[in-house]
Amino acid sequence: MLVHEGGTRTFQADLNLSWSFAAVAGALNTAGFYAVGFYASNMTGNVSAISDRAGTGDLILAAKALLLVILFALGAATSTLLIRRRRRHAPYGAYAYSICAEACLLVAIGLIALPLAEPARGEALVFGLSFVLGLQNAAVTKITDSRVRTTHVTGMVTDIGIELARWLDRKAGDPQAKRHDPAKLRLHLMTVGAFLGGGLLGVVAYRAIGVGLLFAAAAILALLAVPAIAARRSAPTE
Repeated sequence: MLVHEGGTRTFQADLNLSWSFAAVAGALNTAGFYAVGFYASNMTGNVSAISDRAGTGDLILAAKALLLVILFALGAATSTLLIRRRRRHAPYGAYAYSICAEACLLVAIGLIALPLAEPARGEALVFGLSFVLGLQNAAVTKITDSRVRTTHVTGMVTDIGIELARWLDRKAGDPQAKRHDPAKLRLHLMTVGAFLGGGLLGVVAYRAIGVGLLFAAAAILALLAVPAIAARRSAPTE
C-alpha cells in the first residue's frame, strides 16, 4: 500500500492505507489533546483558536495555536521534499521512507518528552506531533492523489454526506445526476471509523503508558513501511 501510487493503486490498497494510518493519527491526535488541550492535526480548529485567542487578548495561546499550524505545514513540506528526492534516485519506496521518517521522529519526540514535567511534556508532545502528522498527511495525500486523508476527517465527513445524498436522490435514466459510489462511501466510512477508534485507544493508552504511546505508534508505522522498502530493494533496476 506504500509502493503503488495514483492510477496504479487498487481500491483495497487505499482502504488498507486509510484505516491503518487514520487509526494511528487518531490516537496521536487525541493523546495530544488530552495532554495539553490542543489538537495536533486539526488545523481548522487551530486557525479558529488563533482568531478566538487573539480576539480575547490571550496572545500566548494564540501564538501556540499559530505554531501548531506552522509546524503542520512544515511537516507536510518536509515529507514532500523527502519523497521528491527519493523518487529521483529510485522508482520505488519513496513514500515508505517518509513513513519511516515519521516513525523515527515519534521515537525522538518520545525521548525528548519523557524526562520533562508537565506542562512542558504536553507541549513538547503536541508540537512534535503536529509536525509528524503534517508529514504523514502529505505522504498519504500524494500517494493516493488526494483520495485519502488520514489526519483529519472534515473532508471525509463531507464526502459521506455527498454520497448519502446521491444515494437518496438516485434516479434511473437521469443523465445529469452523478451516480452513487458505494466503494467511495465505504472508504470514507472506514477512514472516519478508524480515526474515531484510534482516538479512543489513544486516550486510554496515553493515560496508561504516557509517551510510551509514541513508541508503540512508531513500531506500527515501521512495520507498515518496511515491506514497501523491501519491495523497492528487490525490484529490478533499469
